[in-house]
Amino acid sequence: MQEINWTRTDLIDETEEVVQHQTKQQKEKLDDSEGVLFEEFNENRVKVTKVTVSKEGSEEIGKKEGQYITLTVPSLNIDDLEGMEQLEKAFLKYIEEIHKDIKFTKDSKVLVIGLGNKTITPDAIGPFTIDAMQARQLEEHVDQFILYAPGVTGQTGFETSDFVHALTEKIKPVLVLAIDALATRGTSRLCKTIQITNTGIHPGSGVGNQRTEISKEVLGVPVTAIGVPTVVDATVIIADAVDKVFRSIAKKVQEKNKPSGKLAVTSWTSDSEDEEIDYEVIRPIFGEWSTWSKAERRQLFEEVLLSNSQRLIVTPKEVDIWMTKYATLISNCLFQWIDEKVN
Repeated sequence: MQEINWTRTDLIDETEEVVQHQTKQQKEKLDDSEGVLFEEFNENRVKVTKVTVSKEGSEEIGKKEGQYITLTVPSLNIDDLEGMEQLEKAFLKYIEEIHKDIKFTKDSKVLVIGLGNKTITPDAIGPFTIDAMQARQLEEHVDQFILYAPGVTGQTGFETSDFVHALTEKIKPVLVLAIDALATRGTSRLCKTIQITNTGIHPGSGVGNQRTEISKEVLGVPVTAIGVPTVVDATVIIADAVDKVFRSIAKKVQEKNKPSGKLAVTSWTSDSEDEEIDYEVIRPIFGEWSTWSKAERRQLFEEVLLSNSQRLIVTPKEVDIWMTKYATLISNCLFQWIDEKVN
């Protein structure tokens, strides 16, 4: 099949995942380069992925040199207070860790930029967070934060990076925090993940609307990007659905002659995606493509629909509630973090 450059994700571990599922030679090349340090572990229900990318690793996986920390609660749902509390605790811990080398004083200023379009809910996490922080700043009289939601280029006619650059030159902050909505390559990540990275950000890159980057190289001060994945390409949903169907049928065929299968009284529900499944058992039913990897089937849908004018970007129906929850979470954590840093 034609090689596709997968750009519709802003999550570093999804990029790493694609590399790991490519050819054996490519994976060995990545390992030999020693350019990507990949750690993955759980803290209660929060899955933590820490990726450190060197200059060599940047060329291999197409992500900027620096640190990336991804926090995910796979089972998170809209009413899951415990899950949000654990995610908030983890976010506070790692926002401190990624800034441990920056020295703060009571006079230090942190410029917080809320990227995105407030009139389009899936893209409004940045402006929503600025609103939440402004309300709290009025109550608590915190002087360290300078808050700004610049809108998008389509509204202002100017590059967002130019606004931020001008503010940075005027304010002289020790740090710029850029908050934005992200795109993901997995439906299981939608509104269940926060990514923190000290590499800056390209606004709109996940949906093919890449603008001038906001980074230390451009602004001259450290830039940390905080993102929440709120949209996914519709082709990903198709690929995920097909994969789930294939896994379910293959599992049922494998269990058919086992005693445990004969004892089942309810329909089978798919186990963890990490479970090994022998897709060869369904080849006679669906043909060769059923044995392809998930990434290969996804690439097939991408190729077929690449020139389709009706390609869709999809978001959860409860996205307005999720945006409010994440705006509150990020706001609370940033105020608690800065209070601990300067007091």
